[in-house]
Amino acid sequence: MDDATWRKARRSNDQGGDCVEVGALLAGVGVRDSKDPNGPHLVLDATAFRVLLADLKRR
Repeated sequence: MDDATWRKARRSNDQGGDCVEVGALLAGVGVRDSKDPNGPHLVLDATAFRVLLADLKRR
């Protein structure tokens, strides 16, 4: 995961404490908590990531 370029989600801010970062990986898309970059990561293939985003946008 060290080779990924991480970026904070557009809707994340510094006030709520709920910050998510995403990074492009060889295995797909990585998702992590920006407050704990060395903590656990979720890795999704591109299709699963698109499904996750679509579901989150519906909420």
